[in-house]
Amino acid sequence: MDELLLALFQLVVLIYSVVIHEVSHGLMADSLGDPTAKNMGRLTLNPLKHLDMFGSVLLPLLLFIARAPFIIGYAKPVPYNPQNLSDKKYGPAKVALAGPASNIALALVFGLSLRLMPDIFTSSLIPELFSFIIFLNLALAVFNLFPIPPLDGHWLLMTFLPARFSGIKVFLYRYSLPLLFVFIIFIFPLIFPLVSFAYELITGISL
Repeated sequence: MDELLLALFQLVVLIYSVVIHEVSHGLMADSLGDPTAKNMGRLTLNPLKHLDMFGSVLLPLLLFIARAPFIIGYAKPVPYNPQNLSDKKYGPAKVALAGPASNIALALVFGLSLRLMPDIFTSSLIPELFSFIIFLNLALAVFNLFPIPPLDGHWLLMTFLPARFSGIKVFLYRYSLPLLFVFIIFIFPLIFPLVSFAYELITGISL
């Protein structure tokens, strides 16, 4: 029963973490002149507006059941029109960065709360629950910053990569799906020391 409750808590945290991530994209786009997400009712924390049945529910449940070393997921991307952005050159990169930045902000808020938490709470479940929120949001931030479509990091690459390397852009878009699978299965698990380092830096606690 305790394991089921923990799984439900983790699923709820994952859903709201990815929802906040997507809403942040939309808020940044709106601040730069594109109201597409706002007009479509996507600037809301109501998860029903953002859920992707596979990415938000089935994928994390499958990873949990398989006892994977990480639980990850995604929501439906918030739509925006780059042509409406006031900053045509760097606007897409700003919109892309807003998502991972929101996850880092959540990790900082809960991490500092855990670090400064009075001793009276240390014997409860609160530290464990906060710890999961921190670790998950750091993992989401790092995951999304990798430069593989459709992850946010690829917009940074497309923005700053010189035109003479256009072949790299074509390659990434053409093979984005197999590259993403290779990244998730073989590369992403290897970067957990980076996530652990960030966790320890924020909380002062070793995993």
